[in-house]
Amino acid sequence: MSSFVAYPLTHGLVADLRDDPFPTRVSGWNGEELSLDALGTHFGFVQCGPAVLRCASGVFPLTAGMYFAVPGSLTVGPGQGVVVTRQDASGFFHLGGPIEGRGRLRYIDGCTDSLLIPPVIRGDACLNLLHLPPGTRQQMHRHPSVRVGLVIRGEGVCVTPEQQIPLSPGMIFQIRAGGLHCFTTRDSELLVLAYHPDSDVGPTHEDHPMINRTLIPDRVPQEGR
Repeated sequence: MSSFVAYPLTHGLVADLRDDPFPTRVSGWNGEELSLDALGTHFGFVQCGPAVLRCASGVFPLTAGMYFAVPGSLTVGPGQGVVVTRQDASGFFHLGGPIEGRGRLRYIDGCTDSLLIPPVIRGDACLNLLHLPPGTRQQMHRHPSVRVGLVIRGEGVCVTPEQQIPLSPGMIFQIRAGGLHCFTTRDSELLVLAYHPDSDVGPTHEDHPMINRTLIPDRVPQEGR
C-alpha cells in the first residue's frame, strides 16, 4: 500500500476515507458550485477565485487564498478549491485569509507552518499552512494519523520508500497514517495546505485562557468586615 496518493483537483468527491479511524471525505470544486450535506465540519480552501460561500452563517464572497470551516451544509463556487470534511465533528464557523507567504511557526528542516484553523478542543481537527523554502530536503518522517493536502504554489517532490512524486499547484494528496515520506524542493519554494483530522494541542476544560487567567485569592474578605 502506497504511503502517498495523489489526485487531480476535480469536481465532486475526490477521496472517501470514511473507514479511517478519523472518518474524512475529500471533495473538490472546479468551475461550478459544490453542495455538501451536514455530515460534520467542512474545512475548505479557495485555490482560484472568486467564489461565494453559502451556509447557515450567511453568504460570503471569497478570493483566492481564503479558507473556511463550516459546521453543517454548504454551497461554494465557482472558481476552484478543496473541501475536507471531518465527519461527525462539530467545529466553529471560521473564515480567514488570504494566506500569508510564510509560516509563523518553526517546523522541521528549515520549513515553517501556520495553524490556520485551530482545534476547538484538544483532539479536534485542524487546518495548517506549510511552507518549504527552495533547496529543502526534509528528513524522512511519519504522522500518527492521515494527512490530506493541497499544493497551493510552487513545485517539489514527495519521496516515499516506494516512489518519488512530483508536486505541482492544484494537486490534492493523501498521506496514510504512519507512512514514511519527506518533501524536497530545488529552485522553487513549495506552499501546501495540510488537514489534520486530530490534534494533541488546544484547549481543555482544565487548561484554557479564561480559566488560567482567572485568579481566585486564598481568602476573600466577607462583606462588612
